Amino acid sequence: MKIDSTLTTATKISETRSRPTVSKADAGAAAEVHLSHLATQLQSTNESSSTFDAERVAEIKQAIADGRFTINAGAIADRLIASASELVNKQPN
Repeated sequence: MKIDSTLTTATKISETRSRPTVSKADAGAAAEVHLSHLATQLQSTNESSSTFDAERVAEIKQAIADGRFTINAGAIADRLIASASELVNKQPN
């Protein structure tokens, strides 16, 4: 493959600048999003449980730094299974 050296940098720049551009209005006009029932349900769940306890986070962070933080794998597994069961039972057939 041979590189064509006949084009100058100025020619390349002017060709690039002369390309038509798509405005934001044109790009967004055709975009339409449809969420599934499950996606809508998950989104509403996230919005309702968006509470943030900064004090609790600071306590956990300090416990990790001090080496006092322990992980209860059994409790995590139980809550994960309960959460998955709840999601499965809520889904329409």
